[in-house]
Amino acid sequence: MSKERFECAYCGATASEWDHLRPLVMDKQPTGYISEIHNLVPSCGKCNQSKGNKDWRTWMLSDAKLSPKTKKVPDLEERIRRLENYEKWGNPTVVDFESIVGEELWQRHWNNWKNIMNLMRRSQELADQINSLVANAHGKP
Repeated sequence: MSKERFECAYCGATASEWDHLRPLVMDKQPTGYISEIHNLVPSCGKCNQSKGNKDWRTWMLSDAKLSPKTKKVPDLEERIRRLENYEKWGNPTVVDFESIVGEELWQRHWNNWKNIMNLMRRSQELADQINSLVANAHGKP
């Protein structure tokens, strides 16, 4: 009896998670793609982390750390062909959030997001300053 292996669509290693083939966010903005079967592929953690929110094909052929090209995946062209066929299999849902919720509410949301990001940055700077002062007080530069 053969046992099928659940493998990473990108490199062939054992898959441990799902990856959004088309990123949900690019350039800090939602793409409109959502988490659904037409947008998910099995992935190993290393490929998922390396790919991040990049275009899958560009990433696979890039010199990025842990990309399939960098890892010298032997059947790279075949994997790309399979993913291209998968993309043709069904149309993923694309949501135009702004048209649904309205421009004013969408803008308020993004203003809140920017404020949170700025606050997190300032909080990290303050935490770094506190850590430095505590380390110096205990003779650890």
